[in-house]
Amino acid sequence: MRKIKKCEKTKRRSSTLVLLFVIFELVFTTITGPFVVYYGPFKNVRTTVVGAAMTTLKTQWIATLFLSKTKIKQIMSDQKVESLVQDNLNGVKVKNKNDNNIERYDVSGNKFKGYILVINDPTRIKVGYSSKIGVEGQLTSDIAKDNNAIAAINGGGFTDEATGSKWTGTGANPAGVIMTNGKIVYNNIKNENEKRQVVAFTKAGELLVGPHSIKEMKSSGVNEAVSFGPALIVNGKKTITKGDGGWGIAPRTAIAQRKDGAIIMLVIDGRHVNSLGATLKEVQDVLYDYGAYNATNLDGGSSSTLFYDDEVINNPCDSLGERSVPSIIYVESRK
Repeated sequence: MRKIKKCEKTKRRSSTLVLLFVIFELVFTTITGPFVVYYGPFKNVRTTVVGAAMTTLKTQWIATLFLSKTKIKQIMSDQKVESLVQDNLNGVKVKNKNDNNIERYDVSGNKFKGYILVINDPTRIKVGYSSKIGVEGQLTSDIAKDNNAIAAINGGGFTDEATGSKWTGTGANPAGVIMTNGKIVYNNIKNENEKRQVVAFTKAGELLVGPHSIKEMKSSGVNEAVSFGPALIVNGKKTITKGDGGWGIAPRTAIAQRKDGAIIMLVIDGRHVNSLGATLKEVQDVLYDYGAYNATNLDGGSSSTLFYDDEVINNPCDSLGERSVPSIIYVESRK
């Protein structure tokens, strides 16, 4: 009996010691982990974490709590996206008007999975927006259905404010301009000559990316537009040649155009075990491999959504599913 009691006590003591060790390890890792990330020898890890944190207002504290503004600025500048000027559209020759085909592809990388749609006729691309613009956004799929769209991705960004808190996620207040069917339906850019990052389509189906003013877009015959960026490929040249783009790893949405005019829509899932997300450079490289001649980033993170054939085919990272957004870019149905 005594031996049995001694064994039981020894087992309990051992279990307690193991539990205490696990708790110690968790506490120790929690305390020291950030210092290893920010001040250790792992430069790429530090760059990725800072980039991911600083591109979303509500998570910037993850970087600012441990690093000075000067250090953060230095890290971000090392990943700068080159600003290339899209001075003409002569490199794009639209060849497949009145082509109703849409091609679907699955894409993957070391840490991400995504989806591509290729729309052969670029004149089918339109911009849709929330019916409650200025009050709240709508789901990408709902805006798509309202416009009888065959496919759609989320569009431009937004800067919501409520009770002093930014980025509440309602998608109420778009950033920049929204233009559809040649009409400006929303605009908070006061100066028509001010250049902003845009995703715009001319009546002929040509994609404009990078900084353009409203005046320039009007003179170029732009029919559809939202504000977002940065441009990833301009006139066949990659804009990220150093670092990963500085936006960290996250869900991504992007759009591009090939030299034959075909449009490429890309959505990459993120913040999941089987798909952590992608850097801007990885997005750029995927689009380049698919023949992109001009390409640009769109709003990502929780907003990233791909609607196709009456359903959302990607896996949005928000726990509630799709996020409300102010605008979408969709493919109109032609029967």
